[in-house]
Amino acid sequence: MKEPVIHVAVLVADEIRFELHGDFTSSQDKNNCSGKYAAKIEDGKIVVSDNNNETVIKGETITFDPDNFEAESFIVRDVIIGIQFHWQQKENQRFQGSLKLLIEKGKIAAVNIVPAESYLTSVISSEMSATSSTEFLKAHAIISRSWLFAQIDKSNELRSTQNNYNSSIETDEELIKWYDREDHTLYDVCADDHCQRYQGITKLYAHNAQTAVADTRGLVLKYNNKICDTRFSKSCGGVSESFENVWEPVEHPYLASIIDYKFEQDAEIGDLRIEENAAKWIANNPPAFCNTQDENILSQVLLDYDQETRDFYRWKVEYGNEELTELIKEKSGIDFGEIIDLVPIERGYSGRLIKLNIIGSKKNMIIGKELEIRRLLSTSHLYSSAFIVEKENVKDGIPGKIILRGAGWGHGVGLCQIGAAVMSEMGHNFDEILLHYFRNAKIEKIY
Repeated sequence: MKEPVIHVAVLVADEIRFELHGDFTSSQDKNNCSGKYAAKIEDGKIVVSDNNNETVIKGETITFDPDNFEAESFIVRDVIIGIQFHWQQKENQRFQGSLKLLIEKGKIAAVNIVPAESYLTSVISSEMSATSSTEFLKAHAIISRSWLFAQIDKSNELRSTQNNYNSSIETDEELIKWYDREDHTLYDVCADDHCQRYQGITKLYAHNAQTAVADTRGLVLKYNNKICDTRFSKSCGGVSESFENVWEPVEHPYLASIIDYKFEQDAEIGDLRIEENAAKWIANNPPAFCNTQDENILSQVLLDYDQETRDFYRWKVEYGNEELTELIKEKSGIDFGEIIDLVPIERGYSGRLIKLNIIGSKKNMIIGKELEIRRLLSTSHLYSSAFIVEKENVKDGIPGKIILRGAGWGHGVGLCQIGAAVMSEMGHNFDEILLHYFRNAKIEKIY
């Protein structure tokens, strides 16, 4: 197997503003292009204009290829990062490789075409700090590579079998939805947290990620001779979740729930699918690899905008009834009336809610899975769905305040980034870290 070339969607917008630095060749007319440009859609085609607002290229798909990969680069302006998260912002980002413009659902998608290892170097640089420990970065390079190729294999399989991928179950009483990659049909992956953070060469200066990716070149995790769909999140909260409870109902043995601690018997958590056990566990502060306040370790995982959040292992969010009522109505499009209660219906192995009954004065509905629950209960995304509900100032059955006390940050499946960083600082090698989070998987070189 040769190193694959990856198509990464950097930005999807009504207009794409970009700069070509160096010599690029247009796929349309084979002319050399350099300088500042803007792309819009007119009459169903992409129209690229120069800095003087004169049309230079027009077509349904346009690609700009660099004459020299190492020497040339391009900038895409106003790239949105952290989409729908509390730290959403815009950045101007620089990339190597080719720039492809295509039409997706009436907008223009700016797609970077780049070798897989270059993509991964950027992912690790974008997800982690330059000061991260080597073994942690090696472990992350392998799971990021594994996830990438597993997603491409899944897309190819869906196309070859022509199966319709369904990611929701909806009735009058229930809305169960999970979010995965089925949206991406015109490119391999996107550049934001929906897939993996990718920011080109924007963050590559003096970064240990380059060494970590080079040292693990071509290494992936496999289970039963198939590349593992390796997932990761910021903090599992002490116990990781199983794949099928977050995404499609397919069990992956290497993504089963694990206790994130060296001495599992000391955790004493019980079965967190039982409400009483989950409530006790979330209310306490049990030992775990990811239970740390060490600034040096946290700075490896939490970039500047992530560090706005500090209470990730155990956290609390409070809502007034009117505030929560309006929030749920806005995010769901459903008028529940005044929120009377949020009742846990089903929890996963980590205590994360899979189903939650939203009880209102006008309507009741069961919501799931975990990301849909998080999406409805926050202006961006709630830290996790591992939470218990407390009500205060109840009058005539209506609570004046609803408090969510929770555990962890993210879906909790697979590698816990903060836990893995702690393990690395404790002296664990990258293979030990990987086999802690992905039980019974094997590390193999595929190119």
